[in-house]
Amino acid sequence: MKVTFLGTGVGIPQVGRVQSGLIMEIGDRPVLFDCGCGVLGRIVEAGYGHTDIDTVILTHLHLDHVGDVLALLKARWLSGATNAVHIYGPQGTQEWFGKVMAPYDYLQDKFKVEITELRGGEAFSPEGRGEDTGDDSIITCTPTVHSVPSLAYRVESKSKAVVYTGDTEPSEMLFRFADGADAFIHECSFPLGFETTNHATPDMLTGMMQKYPLEVGHLYLVHLYPHMQGREAEAVEHIINYFKGNITIASDLMKIEV
Repeated sequence: MKVTFLGTGVGIPQVGRVQSGLIMEIGDRPVLFDCGCGVLGRIVEAGYGHTDIDTVILTHLHLDHVGDVLALLKARWLSGATNAVHIYGPQGTQEWFGKVMAPYDYLQDKFKVEITELRGGEAFSPEGRGEDTGDDSIITCTPTVHSVPSLAYRVESKSKAVVYTGDTEPSEMLFRFADGADAFIHECSFPLGFETTNHATPDMLTGMMQKYPLEVGHLYLVHLYPHMQGREAEAVEHIINYFKGNITIASDLMKIEV
C-alpha cells in the first residue's frame, strides 16, 4: 500500500505545509483522505491526476480538512470527468455538502456526488459499502476525541494495515483500534508541554502510551501547527523513550510504501 502525504499542516498558513490530506493507493486506485485548502494543488504535484480521484474519505468537517472538496469537484467537471465521486464522512456530511453547494447555482447538476455517512464500528470497501472490490481491501472506522463528530480510519489491504486519525486527543480506544498496524498516522498539533484539548502533543501521546503501549510498526506525526516549528526533533526524542517502533515527522509530498 502506498501513502502520499499531501498536506501535513493546519488552518494557519505555513511555508511547505498545506492543510490536511493524504492519498492511499487501495486496490491500485488512489483514495483521498481529507481535502483541506491546498490539497487540490498537491494532488497534481504528487503525480496524480485530479480526475482519477473519485473516492474522498473525510475524518470530520472542519474547514482545514474539507476546504478543497468543492474545488476538486469543480476541477474534475472542468476537465471532463463524468463519473460520480463518492464521499464518506461522519454524521452530518450530507447536510454540510448541501450547504456548501447551495450558493453555486452554476454548479448544480454539473457533477454527481454520492455521500455515505458513517458511525464508529462500520466497515466498507473503497468501491462502496458492502460491494466486492475483487481484493481484500476493507476500511473500518472508529470515533475520535475532537470538538465535532470525527472518525479515524483503518485501511487493510494485501495483509497490510494503515491507520489515519484526523484530529483527536490520544485515547485508549484509538490505540486499540491501531493495534498491529504497519503505519499509524496520528496528529501532533502542538509541542511538548503545550496545554490543549481535542488535539495531541508529544506528552499527551506518551501519557497514553504509558497506560496502553502502542503496538504499531511506524508512527507518523501530522497536523503540525506553527508552534511545532523548530521543536520537531524534541518531539521525536521524547516519544522514543516510550515507543519501540519508528517515528517520522511527515512532510508534504512525502511518499511511503507499507
